[in-house]
Amino acid sequence: MKTHLLIASACLLALLSTIGAALPYPILPPLFAAGATNGLNTFLGLPPKLLFGLALTINPLGLLIGSALLGPMSDRYGRRPVLLITAVGAAIGHAVTAGALIIENYPLFIVARFVTGLLEGSGSVARALLADRLEGDLRRKALSWLNGAFYMGWLAGPLLAGATLQFGITTPFWVAVAALLLVAALVAVTLPREAASSATTSWWQVARDRHSLNLLREPDLRSLFIVTLAYTCGVTAFYEFYPLWLVEVPGYGAQGIAWVTAAMCAVMTATTIVAGRPFKGEPLLRARIYAFTVAAIIALLAASNATLGLICIILYGIPHSFYNAIVPNYCAERFGGAHGQGAVMGLISTTFCLANIIMALAGAVLTLIDTRLILLLGAALSAWSAWRMHQWHHSMTTRVEGAMP
Repeated sequence: MKTHLLIASACLLALLSTIGAALPYPILPPLFAAGATNGLNTFLGLPPKLLFGLALTINPLGLLIGSALLGPMSDRYGRRPVLLITAVGAAIGHAVTAGALIIENYPLFIVARFVTGLLEGSGSVARALLADRLEGDLRRKALSWLNGAFYMGWLAGPLLAGATLQFGITTPFWVAVAALLLVAALVAVTLPREAASSATTSWWQVARDRHSLNLLREPDLRSLFIVTLAYTCGVTAFYEFYPLWLVEVPGYGAQGIAWVTAAMCAVMTATTIVAGRPFKGEPLLRARIYAFTVAAIIALLAASNATLGLICIILYGIPHSFYNAIVPNYCAERFGGAHGQGAVMGLISTTFCLANIIMALAGAVLTLIDTRLILLLGAALSAWSAWRMHQWHHSMTTRVEGAMP
């Protein structure tokens, strides 16, 4: 019973926190690319698409720092207090974001998005919470269900944004504030207080010496980082810029983007029901197949018309869900025991955040030429990741066989 309560609490926490993160995405593209001028898309006379790219970059920059720090800090201070602080802090960040939209202040908007991203990097803590206490097939299923909860948040967030925009552009952000405060209450009620750590290091020492990027000193973890970074660059190129593609090709607004995103996330969520089932064979080789499939779908989106593109967007979630059901569990089993689940899951989250920054910056330039270019770059990086995954698996197998007497 306690195990089921733990899984349910982690999934609900992931759902509510992701709703808060997902709400702004249908709102931003029309603000910067629909042609109407405002205080946000005319800042310093810069091109609106460039300002849009910077707005996309700043939140993942905060996520990058938060993901690298929050997982290891939860290893040191406990999952419960870290989750409480980040949920309340992210709620405040969304409130400030709403204020920046009201006064159309681009610098305040950027600062608020950065701080909110910093505190939303707690997904690694939720994953570590399950990886700590579960093992074997149950852990794989629970991590897959947790991914499903994150996807469901991406479904509910855009839907809420589309449904509440009629009450004002800031309404979705106030919904996010309420959702994150509910997360804090959930954490306070369901997670037991943890014993105080006997370590005497300060939070600054933990942040400096125990952040997830320290794991890159290990060759296998460095290879994992490179492979997942390349794959995630393709994924982030897709999800950051398919809303812009929807504005430019089918001519959709915020509500249209919200409904397409909801359909995609519904497919992803449904896929997680079967994605976590046991399978035979090597995890990396199986993940490689799904990475190639994701690359093909992104490339097809770049080359397609409105109808085919919509199909690509919705079906993209199927191979991506299977990939995400394999890789985190593989990392937990292979590396979590030696390096700490919080640090390992933090490294995975860090690759996602770094990919967001890289592709947002690249997209800010490439979309000035053609939005399809950033999608093609993302497809190429995901395909390279799949190829590199095979090489990494081969090198590890050769090393193990060479060490056998």
